[in-house]
Amino acid sequence: MLASLPEQPPGSGVTGAERTYRAAKATDTDHVRDALRADGAHAESLTVDVTDPAAAATVFDHAERHVGPVEILVNNAAHCRPDTFRADPPRGCTTIDAASLDAHHAVNTRAPALLMAEFHRRHLRRKATWGRIITISTDAAFGAADQVSYWATKNALESLTRSAAIELGPVGITANIIAPGPVQTGWLSDADVARVAELSPLGRAGRPDDIADLAVFLASHQARWLTGQTLYAGGGKRMV
Repeated sequence: MLASLPEQPPGSGVTGAERTYRAAKATDTDHVRDALRADGAHAESLTVDVTDPAAAATVFDHAERHVGPVEILVNNAAHCRPDTFRADPPRGCTTIDAASLDAHHAVNTRAPALLMAEFHRRHLRRKATWGRIITISTDAAFGAADQVSYWATKNALESLTRSAAIELGPVGITANIIAPGPVQTGWLSDADVARVAELSPLGRAGRPDDIADLAVFLASHQARWLTGQTLYAGGGKRMV
């Protein structure tokens, strides 16, 4: 099942790759659901604001009603608005304030934490013995410039996921982290793609299926002995 909340469409001053990316994020997941159904899958979608503390129960109720018990939880929702500690922020960036930090925390940290807790409650309720939590982070969660709230909340999310691995392992739930490098989902310009390719031993930017395939592996029986791990999926960029 897919759950998402469309963002605001880009304004008239937004151009290029950023406009393409933000326009895509302003759509819901119905087109993905329909494509999966056309391919023979049983798929459902739901528009939900994950910053609502009640959203976790809403998502699981919808999934159980239309698909069945949830055995795999992928934490992939993300909020990112460039911010900085600097009082003279570069173009396209704002100085961090309480509102920007709280907005990132609500989506990137609090929402997945509540989803993991709800996942565990329902796992126990049905006396299940197998489950998977897969968290999508970033390879800069340790900290970097110009997106300080985003990196910080992703780092906190990684900590939460490792804690889940320890606490939920005794009931058969594994919890692992995928930390992607730059992936072309529409936000990279042609110049950005070229720069990323130069930094990668594999000579290209990431593609969505590079990350999706890794998630499929972590959800599989083959990953049964992995938990609490962070898998960096960036074409080797962190090595150079």
